[in-house]
Amino acid sequence: MEAIAHLRHLRVTPRKARRVVDLIRGKQAPEALAILKFAPQVASDPVYKLLVSAIANARVKADKENTYLDEDALYVSQAYVDEGTTLKRFRPRAQGRAYRINKRTSHVTVAVATRAEATTTKGSN
Repeated sequence: MEAIAHLRHLRVTPRKARRVVDLIRGKQAPEALAILKFAPQVASDPVYKLLVSAIANARVKADKENTYLDEDALYVSQAYVDEGTTLKRFRPRAQGRAYRINKRTSHVTVAVATRAEATTTKGSN
């Protein structure tokens, strides 16, 4: 079973968000939560909430299908960051000039799955 959660328009640059997402890719869900809880980066809190949401989505999906879900067996199967919209702001500079400041946003996607499904989907290709 695979469950996905999206976070759009996160006010963190994609480069900084990718540093956090790279920490958890491929890890077991409880281990990834522990890593994010103690990571000093600003993006770790929103990604932590996103991972909790993905786990909750997996639980809801399992309840809908009337199947058992062991949350400790979940792992982060996919985690990636795309660039979102850029807010363009201007700062006044000397002699009447204005410099543009780009406030970048990120779209973060996290997918969790069970290992049994991962092995069956890889073998069926």
